[in-house]
Amino acid sequence: MHCCKKLLSWLLRCMLFGWLFVATAQAEGVSVSKVEVRLGEAGYQLSASFDISLNSVVQEALSRGIPLYFVGEFSLTRSRWDWLDNAQQSLSRRIKSYFVDEPVLTHWSWLDKEIFQGEQTTKLSYNVLTRRYRISRGALFQNFASLEDALNTLSRQSSPVIPAELMKKEGKYMAAARLRLDVTQLPKPLQVNALTGNDWTLDSAWYRWVINPADITVHSEGPTE
Repeated sequence: MHCCKKLLSWLLRCMLFGWLFVATAQAEGVSVSKVEVRLGEAGYQLSASFDISLNSVVQEALSRGIPLYFVGEFSLTRSRWDWLDNAQQSLSRRIKSYFVDEPVLTHWSWLDKEIFQGEQTTKLSYNVLTRRYRISRGALFQNFASLEDALNTLSRQSSPVIPAELMKKEGKYMAAARLRLDVTQLPKPLQVNALTGNDWTLDSAWYRWVINPADITVHSEGPTE
């Protein structure tokens, strides 16, 4: 009986450590929190919000003046055959995931036609002298007093405007968004660490959702920048 109690106690401790490890792993990194599509006078625009949490290794490098380059990517595809698209959507509703309570989105991307692909690089840097963070997109930049404020701005990503004529009202489209750290723009010594460890693996992976243009109304303010 005593051995059983010791075994049970050991198992409970292992489960607790496992939960703590999973919670920590989920707290650090990049993940999608919200996606949407807007229609303005110039056309459609995809946008996504991300939850970004930098681990101690990345934060220390940033605090020493090493800039970080994040790439926001967007794509838009349409199934080459509408009947096949309907079939796979029907199939996805019948397949349940073993890990989440939502249906698995089954999609055969090799049968799709890509009608749009765009990306934008955002630079996150820290000035040791002024103790301020900076977000730069091309020639535009904005300074922040805290890392949290800088990450809040970095977390909001939008695609270039997609001409309205590329999307027909009938049919459905598959949109996708992703945000990742571009390790190829890190200093050479850190690139080696990025390739051999997980500290620099900051990637939300592709998040996909279905768009029905017929359900999208014109946004009065137009596409966001």
